[in-house]
Amino acid sequence: MTPRHVPVLLSEVITALRLSPGSVYVDATFGAGGYAHAALSHGAGQVFGIDRDPTALAANDIDDARLVLIEGRFSMMDRLLAERGITSVDAVAMDVGVSSMQLDQAERGFSFQNDGPLDMRMGNDGPSAADFINTATEAEIAEVLFRLGDEPKARRIARAVVNDRPFARTAALAAMVRSVCGPSATGKDPATRTFQALRIHVNDELGELEAGLQAAERLLRAGGRLAVVSFHSLEDRIVKTFMRERSGAAPTGSRHLPTTSARAATFTDTGKAIRPTPTQIEHNPRARSATLRAATRTTAAAWGHA
Repeated sequence: MTPRHVPVLLSEVITALRLSPGSVYVDATFGAGGYAHAALSHGAGQVFGIDRDPTALAANDIDDARLVLIEGRFSMMDRLLAERGITSVDAVAMDVGVSSMQLDQAERGFSFQNDGPLDMRMGNDGPSAADFINTATEAEIAEVLFRLGDEPKARRIARAVVNDRPFARTAALAAMVRSVCGPSATGKDPATRTFQALRIHVNDELGELEAGLQAAERLLRAGGRLAVVSFHSLEDRIVKTFMRERSGAAPTGSRHLPTTSARAATFTDTGKAIRPTPTQIEHNPRARSATLRAATRTTAAAWGHA
């Protein structure tokens, strides 16, 4: 059955994974199942689909005995699979950030374009976006908006949040941010950065990504492939840094201050980043900021926590 949603850079991800008949593959961010469906079509022997969002798993329409769905965080993929007797896999793909399904569901509270409860949680656990902005200090809110949203008016927005709270709906928060920021010269909605920052904070997306990369490192067999699609510079920087460090490409010292504990490279064959073509962006505007990076696992032991 064809999935309802075709993910960004689908053919490029499948090519990067180099799947062979019988491969064991992990779709670490299952979503609507686009990557999983393609992997099954390319002869994968078993596919594990992981998602922290139970509604995504419940909406699955792929009827294939080779597909095993697991509710959980991809940062724990190695433990989740170990519980099922799997200690190594041939390929891992990660499509990080918010999914189109989540954005399009107003009741999830991710979108500033449709009114809904100010939630933004990808799973059912932890504080919501409303919990954070209604209880955090002005300084804490400003720091999150600036660091995770690159919002130049973070302090002004944070001050207005504290003065006008409590907030319970996305439309109310978006309207307040627009009133503080004024019209955008680029046409981009002024609420974009604030909503991005709150979403990343609520779901600890950057921490999850760092832990997920390390989990994939532990789980992949020698020769296994890792492919990661990110959607903004904060994510891509983490992926790029991880692959550079693990492949031995990152600076580790100098002739004046040489490193004394060089570690064996756990990844190789990193190649260049792949970005969508103009045609792909035209068909899916959300693809415009996507970046794909891939690498091959070596025989070296996983580094663990950096």
